[in-house]
Amino acid sequence: MSGILDRRHRLTTAGLVTLVTFVAFEAMAVATVLPTAVAELDGLAWYGWPFTAFLVAQVVGMVLGGDLGDRRGPRVALLWGVGVFAAGLLASGLAVDMPLFVLGRAVQGLGGGFISVSIYVVAGAAFDPRLRPALFGALSAAWVVPALVGPLLAGVLTSVATWRLVFLGILPLVAAGLALVLPALRRLAVPPPGARPDPYRRWWALLSGVGVAALQYAGQRLDVAAVPIALVGLVALVLGLGHLLPRGTARAARGLPTVVASRGLLAGAFFGVESLIPLSLSQLHGFTPTAAGVPLTAGALGWSVASALQGRRPDLSRVRLLQAGFGFVLVGVGGTALVAVGALHGWPVYASWAVAGLGMGLGMSSVGVLLLEQSPEHRRGADSASLQIADVTAAALCIGAVGVLLGAATAGLLPFPAAVLTGVAGCTAVAALGGAVAGRAQVPATSSVPDAPTLAQS
Repeated sequence: MSGILDRRHRLTTAGLVTLVTFVAFEAMAVATVLPTAVAELDGLAWYGWPFTAFLVAQVVGMVLGGDLGDRRGPRVALLWGVGVFAAGLLASGLAVDMPLFVLGRAVQGLGGGFISVSIYVVAGAAFDPRLRPALFGALSAAWVVPALVGPLLAGVLTSVATWRLVFLGILPLVAAGLALVLPALRRLAVPPPGARPDPYRRWWALLSGVGVAALQYAGQRLDVAAVPIALVGLVALVLGLGHLLPRGTARAARGLPTVVASRGLLAGAFFGVESLIPLSLSQLHGFTPTAAGVPLTAGALGWSVASALQGRRPDLSRVRLLQAGFGFVLVGVGGTALVAVGALHGWPVYASWAVAGLGMGLGMSSVGVLLLEQSPEHRRGADSASLQIADVTAAALCIGAVGVLLGAATAGLLPFPAAVLTGVAGCTAVAALGGAVAGRAQVPATSSVPDAPTLAQS
């Protein structure tokens, strides 16, 4: 009986999981080492730029990686992605000043965008449809260990040696992951010559990334200048996404547009609330940093368990699982409002966030399977890029909105519990919207999947 760990697939599975694990470790660890890196490089004024540079470059990398995968196959795209990501790790680890460190983070983001999209293309080319649920379960589980030990290990390395090892130490491990997956990549077919992707897509991607960055920057300012900056960012984001997402994504048109929209709604609802949990527990209930971070671990474990369980049942409807996922996220995100009830001392959040994690494990894996089912082979790169872009932009927008509320509370413009409840309410509404449209992710039996790039229209 074939599976993702049989003789034919085991190296490919191990390689993909290894790559995801170490990309995830870097993502989880960078926030831990950044204060030390900034202090050593005398770059406090640049504190937010390593994140912004990574995000903007990641959006561009997703589009470039998707187009390259559609033109020349997943092998070339993944090789480029790993190579660029490794160059970024090297640049960040060896940086002698803050501008070079920011540049290294941008290069990492570019390579990370290539890798994230290429993994979907490899999954579609190397794994049969019935194996994909289990594969996406394994890839989701690959985030659990980094979530559990990434910040701790990064802190230990920074304390006993140097923060630079967090970047340089990953290099040989990323190379090992690539070596595992290379034999399978050589067997994958190269796409036949076809229509070249729109050369302007990379510029629309850059415009989208700049739009997200502008919105985040405006949210941090909380002054009069923030308003025009936010408006410019919003216009840039809408224009960019309009050329990168499938037609009808904004109105959740049936089929692939709803699949892409669902990815964004899941990410926005979950990560928006996750960003406020540690601060809420510490500010409202006096939790230590370690205790305040435990709910995030519970969420990661719930995500992993649900991903593994759905992978064991490839016969179940992915649309039904997506709807169930939104239901769990809705309950988990909404239940986080109990953090503002003083008499409960914040403890219900441990359970509510585990429930939200269960929903993400069901929903995110199902979205990946549905994308590969509905995307034509010659469009998998571009459509996978759309999926990842929806995830990144929605998460960034919701996290940014929550950040504005918390910043306003810090400035004394509204009570802190009110800021928390407003943020939770907004993200709960996002999850409810996702649950309402998730059923439209199913393509009717008489419908065909469009195979030409189109614009996102509301």
